[in-house]
Amino acid sequence: MSWNDPGGNNRDPWSGGGKNQGPPDLDELLRRAKDRLNALFGGRSGGGGGGNGGIGGFGPTGIAVILVVIVLGWLASGIYIVDAGWRGVELWFGRHVATTGPGPHWHMPYPVGEVEQVQVSERRRITVGYEALTANNTRTVPSEALMLTQDENIVNMRLAVQYEVGDPAAYIFNFREPGQTLKSLTESALRETVGKHELDFILTEGRAEVREQTRTLIENTLENYQAGIRLVEVAVQDVQPPEQVQGAFADAIKAREDRLRLINHAQAYRNEVIPQAQGQAARIREEAEGYRQEVIARAEGEASRFTQVAKEYALAPEVTRERLYIDTMETVLGATGKILLDAKESQSLLYLPVDRLMQQGRQGQNDAKAATGSDQKSGSSTTPSSSSDSGQSWSNNRLRTREVR
Repeated sequence: MSWNDPGGNNRDPWSGGGKNQGPPDLDELLRRAKDRLNALFGGRSGGGGGGNGGIGGFGPTGIAVILVVIVLGWLASGIYIVDAGWRGVELWFGRHVATTGPGPHWHMPYPVGEVEQVQVSERRRITVGYEALTANNTRTVPSEALMLTQDENIVNMRLAVQYEVGDPAAYIFNFREPGQTLKSLTESALRETVGKHELDFILTEGRAEVREQTRTLIENTLENYQAGIRLVEVAVQDVQPPEQVQGAFADAIKAREDRLRLINHAQAYRNEVIPQAQGQAARIREEAEGYRQEVIARAEGEASRFTQVAKEYALAPEVTRERLYIDTMETVLGATGKILLDAKESQSLLYLPVDRLMQQGRQGQNDAKAATGSDQKSGSSTTPSSSSDSGQSWSNNRLRTREVR
């Protein structure tokens, strides 16, 4: 049943189980708490006499507890957490003792030890020759950008360097301002590299070589200095002549491009002509070699033939002489037109060059076909009449002809 039901004996939770008592007194609670603390640290309770050998009202137990609390709090102050991408550099009396990675760690508290945290994942950036005002706007720094080349010309260069912290302890202790030190070192290395090359080389094909040489110098110097810096990228942003002479340099570059274009055209013509000439030379050599072999073979054949004829002539001189005469006359008269006359008759001779007339007739037919487009029948109608006239003339003169081939 509930506390206020009939027969519940008036069991009110605020009335102390049936006793008619009021709420607890706040002063009484504070007094009780004070008495308990005094008893713990050896002090007086309830406003009594002095303590029993304590210091300042505290007994040995209280002092020990206080000391333990202080020591624990001091030791707890050495707990620290290193975030991802950071490194912790622990120091004892200013001396580096350890480098910690991400996670919770503990170090000897102050004033014995301390911790400095360094971000190693961030890519830092320095520029030489210009200054970035905004993301898309830059300003040239002439005192850094203007450099002297080997041929005593001036060039305007812009260089950017990205780097990371490689050794946090060396980055903190070896240099007071590592970024400014790297900037000065980069400018010095760039001026040294530019001073070893001529202006035309730097403006044209030498940008990559200048960048690599500059990076090598920076890395070697950083290694000697033990700066704790690791280079990520070295980039040449721009290479130009000074503003005062950019017009003249533009004209010079255009002339250089024209020169290269003409050289390329000449090279292409050379590559075209030389193979043709080499082919013609090879063909002439082959023809000469063939002619040589032909002449040698003909001479050897003629010599062999002469030797054989000499042997035959020694055996039968008359027959061989007659045969040689006949062969010679056949060779001489074989390619010429011949007319044989009957020596018994002495009538006058009418000679018509029939072969030449036929050749001229065929040439006229070809010319007529080319000029008028007439057919072959109409163009060759005059040839039979010429042949009949010639035959009639030969018949009237009663000549006998024989052609020897």
